[in-house]
Amino acid sequence: MSKFWLLVKQLYTQKVKAKSFIFSIVLYVAVISGVMFWSDIKEAFFQDEPLQIAVLNETDAEIESFFESTSDIDFSFPTETITEVEKQVIDGDYAAAVFIRDQDNSLAAEIATFEPLTFNDQLSISSTLQYASKIYEVQQLNLTAQQAEKILQSETIISTKNLNVESASGKSEDEKAAGIGASFLVGFLIYSFVMTFLSMITTDVASEKGSRVLEVLLASVKPSTHFMAKLTGTFLLALTQIGALLVIQGLLFMFIDGGSKWDMVVDIANELSFSYIGYAVSFLLLTIILYLILGALLGSLVSKVEESGQAMMPAMMVGIIGFYVLISGMASPDTMLIKVFSYIPFTSGMVMPLRIGATDIASVEPIVAMLVLIGTVILMFLLSLSFYKRSVLTYSSGGIIQKIKTVLKVTT
Repeated sequence: MSKFWLLVKQLYTQKVKAKSFIFSIVLYVAVISGVMFWSDIKEAFFQDEPLQIAVLNETDAEIESFFESTSDIDFSFPTETITEVEKQVIDGDYAAAVFIRDQDNSLAAEIATFEPLTFNDQLSISSTLQYASKIYEVQQLNLTAQQAEKILQSETIISTKNLNVESASGKSEDEKAAGIGASFLVGFLIYSFVMTFLSMITTDVASEKGSRVLEVLLASVKPSTHFMAKLTGTFLLALTQIGALLVIQGLLFMFIDGGSKWDMVVDIANELSFSYIGYAVSFLLLTIILYLILGALLGSLVSKVEESGQAMMPAMMVGIIGFYVLISGMASPDTMLIKVFSYIPFTSGMVMPLRIGATDIASVEPIVAMLVLIGTVILMFLLSLSFYKRSVLTYSSGGIIQKIKTVLKVTT
């Protein structure tokens, strides 16, 4: 047992002090922070002067109040003629001019530009015009602007009632939205850590095997002890990175921008049930363990580190497929594709949390997926351990299938 922990400590301390480990944490924090704080970053570094848009209202309706200026677009209402305003657009005083007139009791708008507008600016102006058009048509019913706006902005109070007394109550829209957001985070973590630590453990074993260091090491340590030490050390490293990422990211959310992002995270967390959190964490850890077992096995099959990339490709492709299925399911989490991939052990860690959080599924379904994943982890561990003992000191050429055949031929 002392040799086991010695190997674990050696691997852990070596990897946790590596620049690549620290850089990966910084990279994850930078990506997540960039997404969450993008509006602030854009305003601080990339914000130009707002576009000057002239609006000429040729109707009798008062629609100027619906063109609210923002940090990106500044609407003004000049009193000059159309020709004069168009000249100002050509001279660069305005980025565009919007001419609004009545056409069969509906608004018709023409946007005049000298330099083409960006897609986002054009979309924003068009959305504002569409909203003003709806209010204008309602006003034709002899309603005031305030009455028209109240009608268009009215929201129906919707509640749900589950008539099946044997099933759990249905989730609200807020709960499902929070589940989708949290599931994407879980899927992103699984995808990122699977790609990182699968590559790490595979190349680590392949490097030791290719340099013949493993032959010297296994003279005093059993292959099973070496296999377990690699898994344990790499798994502890993954837990360390997850913990460091959550702590650093949480502190940034709490102390930057007055804690507004932290309040957003708390609001999302309040919509999640304890069972969802338990399932999500369990799927995350079990999926990482499953891919680490597979990575150690693949590393033992290759003869040198240069072959590790080819060996890892199938496992990485499965991880990529699972992640893209998760992304496709965020818009529609009830499809048959999502249901199928939520039971496949190598992808259920990414997909099943989405179904748990964003759909009303029976409680037995995530339990079945969890049991399948646990069973797969145990089976893969036993098979990989048995195969690792025979393949770790076997050298052969060819593809993965050929290497497996060679190991079975030599050791049986």
